[in-house]
Amino acid sequence: MLIFVTGGAGFIGSAVVRHLINATSCSVVNIDKLTYAGNLDSLSSVAASSRYHFEQADICDAGVMAALFNKYQPDVVMHLAAESHVDRSINGPGNFIQTNIVGTYTLLEAARAYWSALPSDKKAEFRFHHVSTDEVYGDLHGTDDLFTETTPYAPSSPYSASKAGSDHLVRAWLRTFGLPTVVTNCSNNYGPYHFPEKLIPLMILNALSGKPLPVYGDGKQIRDWLYVEDHARALVKVATEGVVGETYNIGGHNEKQNIEVVHTLCALLEELAPNKPAGLQKYTDLITYVTDRPGHDVRYAIDSGKVERELGWLPQESFESGLRKTVQWYLTNQNWWQAILDGSYQNAKG
Repeated sequence: MLIFVTGGAGFIGSAVVRHLINATSCSVVNIDKLTYAGNLDSLSSVAASSRYHFEQADICDAGVMAALFNKYQPDVVMHLAAESHVDRSINGPGNFIQTNIVGTYTLLEAARAYWSALPSDKKAEFRFHHVSTDEVYGDLHGTDDLFTETTPYAPSSPYSASKAGSDHLVRAWLRTFGLPTVVTNCSNNYGPYHFPEKLIPLMILNALSGKPLPVYGDGKQIRDWLYVEDHARALVKVATEGVVGETYNIGGHNEKQNIEVVHTLCALLEELAPNKPAGLQKYTDLITYVTDRPGHDVRYAIDSGKVERELGWLPQESFESGLRKTVQWYLTNQNWWQAILDGSYQNAKG
């Protein structure tokens, strides 16, 4: 089986590519534009595999997408390429509309043209798997509510609105054109190779250098945390075993307040990195409350019972075990994140 992974140099995409190469017999074509968040260093462990191919390309380029479909003849498309940082979507929503909506449309059309010309047996086996977010559902105010696959959409940010738009396009291409699609919506991911602008790596790296740990508002916003390698396993299951037309929510069963996450990280760093920057007594002394983000969702929580029941997936990491692995990874992979902080990783992109 040959699988296209768009955005395969990103955080979740690179985890999917590593899983496909290390744990399956599939061949992979990683299609990535290499924006600021794309980092080929995240794939150094699999780059030499004969089953791995890389194409630097923009999903918004219709001609290039058509050429790649014709060149490689994929069996499955796993579409992860997206602008994904909420703060950046508030400061500059245009890129999110272009990549997440126009890019998804362009990829859908390239896939449809390719799929339409396939022989009937290949046509029946083809899948277009769109990877989305729980943020399309807005936020939960009740303490017992969970997002399900039928929760109405109510996006709050330009990022989540652009992902909601792309979700609707994917479902429309199935309903109108018959393109065999499947959608997944996941909770907050964390783990190795996470770009340092996101909460968990930002807190780890700021703490190690004695910088403030900025916490929005009162820090009581709740997120469900999913270890990225658990998510990658789930995504491959959905792409290869999921039912056409279905949506699968993927969560980690780990609801935590943001401030609780920060305190847990500080405690892990006290244990694993006791040699603090000069003058710092406790990592928690660095916690700094800042003005809350506009339109900040209060709570996300996912019911992932469907993917567990129907596809037999379960997360292998608890929040405690996954977070410990994450902190240890950042402590032992300074070269990876230092290249991002000083910008040198981008120089390798040409």
